Amino acid sequence: MPIKSSKSIWRNGELIPWDEAKIHVLSHVVHYGTSFFEGLRCYRGQRGSVILRLRDHVNRLSDSAKIYRMGIPYSADELCDAIVETVRANGLAECYIRPLVFRGYGVLGVLPYECPVETYIAAFEWKSYLGVKAAEEGVDVQVSSWSRQAPNTHPFLSKAGCNYMSSQLIRMEADVNGYGEGIALDREGFVSEGSVQNIFVIKGGRIRTPPLASSILPGITRDSVMQIAGDLGYPVIEGRIPRELLYIADEIFLTGSATEIVPVRSVDRIEVGDGKRGTLTKQIQDELSGIIRGKKPDKYGWLTSVDVD
Repeated sequence: MPIKSSKSIWRNGELIPWDEAKIHVLSHVVHYGTSFFEGLRCYRGQRGSVILRLRDHVNRLSDSAKIYRMGIPYSADELCDAIVETVRANGLAECYIRPLVFRGYGVLGVLPYECPVETYIAAFEWKSYLGVKAAEEGVDVQVSSWSRQAPNTHPFLSKAGCNYMSSQLIRMEADVNGYGEGIALDREGFVSEGSVQNIFVIKGGRIRTPPLASSILPGITRDSVMQIAGDLGYPVIEGRIPRELLYIADEIFLTGSATEIVPVRSVDRIEVGDGKRGTLTKQIQDELSGIIRGKKPDKYGWLTSVDVD
């Protein structure tokens, strides 16, 4: 979906006009992928506009940078305040938010320490990542020929820009083959994740999701689903998932802050269940949506209010 420009972007402590958010072509990030980012959403509900799991996203951003020995020059409180400020300044009652830190212009070469750390926050209107009907109708996926790298080759606990080169290969392959999304296996052939989503597989009333050791990003929506499912009486099993379980599952769904919760309709042209959104998938969707939209209490403390004019 094309980016719809907003009024302002937060850059290194101040709001600047959207079109002035530019970097030098010799910035370290352009050549070596040294960026770390988050994607989170602001929703409009009965309690007004709220950002979902703001602090958790900021904490993960800090963790991502720390793994690569980068210090972010702003505290978690400062970043949270800056995100709220950016949403408010752009007058966005509902939006997607992209905080981004990266190594800027300084030196050439892989050793990055002499390159300054730049911090940006963008907020803009962005609808459903996999299409407006995906949450109800689901998507068709394929098991990708591209596997996730081994844990000792790439730190997948870091939401680093360079990791998403692998994601591009998975999604492009799915697209040219006529699928809505791709599922990667890990180096040992077990299910890992979607191109940019975590995955949940339901069989016989049991919900399974791959463990962190399967080269997955520790998704925040993944964590939300695990808490919600547990409270609904369906504790999630974290463990290896063989590929063939995808073909005989009762329900499968993908999760992510951009994707939200989207059911899988088929895998490799094999129908999942009856090919429709499953009962448990919908129940979890409704529970999370109810919290976000103010129809249910925020019992987990996930919401941060934003006063938008």
